[in-house]
Amino acid sequence: MITEKLPQLQALFQQMDRALIAYSGGVDSTLVAKIAYDILGDRALAITAVSPSLLLEDLAEARIQAAEIGIQHREIETQEMENPNYTSNPVNRCYFCKSELHDTLKPLAQKWGYSYIVDGVNADDLRDYRPGIQAAKERGVRSPLAEVGVSKTEVRELSKYLGLMAWDKPAQPCLSSRFPYTEEITIAKLQRVGRAEVYLRKLGWKNLRVRSEADTARIELPPEQIKEFVSQTELSQLVQAFQQFGFVYVTLDLEGYRSGKLNQVLPSELLVRP
Repeated sequence: MITEKLPQLQALFQQMDRALIAYSGGVDSTLVAKIAYDILGDRALAITAVSPSLLLEDLAEARIQAAEIGIQHREIETQEMENPNYTSNPVNRCYFCKSELHDTLKPLAQKWGYSYIVDGVNADDLRDYRPGIQAAKERGVRSPLAEVGVSKTEVRELSKYLGLMAWDKPAQPCLSSRFPYTEEITIAKLQRVGRAEVYLRKLGWKNLRVRSEADTARIELPPEQIKEFVSQTELSQLVQAFQQFGFVYVTLDLEGYRSGKLNQVLPSELLVRP
């Protein structure tokens, strides 16, 4: 049973005196924050990094979830958009994002007396191409879910078991993941992608991506929802809205949504994981 892994996670935090959680508000870091708070109480602190790559709607949800848990919650600004190694969008872009995050968190943890920094990396993440994980490891960040071997499915099962409202929340990586590698990332591009995804969410579509390539938006939905989307959506209104956001062309990906789809252009040796 999945609940067998809960005592292992709890025991991990019992070995810590104080812990700072890199908390995005996603299902993974929310579960980590919940368990940390249950064990450490006020000796646990959740910190959310705020930057143009985070939707304001997702930040609002992170605040609500932290309040639901009861954990102390702070927000900090990160400056990855000032780093050309990040904005040039190389294949290891996430390395520079996580470097900025943890180079910001580490001195705060030291200043405030937190011996450990933990994140929401799960066991499945270790099998994917995630250069940001290396940046975190280099800075001594611990990943309780990965250490215990908790998969993404098990994260959701544990979250539901613990009564977290975000247990079925769709994965929502940072907005920079919507661009093909080597296309420059700008605040304006991030904003138009964000507005487009919020528009679709308000129409009732939750598990989606709006991929951006030059002036083209490519909408990705689960394959089983594509026919329903086409039949139920006023496509002309959608196109008009997207053009107002700054796109010129609007397309629908007929293959459907698949996590990490933009990684398919990478060399196979990068994608192979043990």
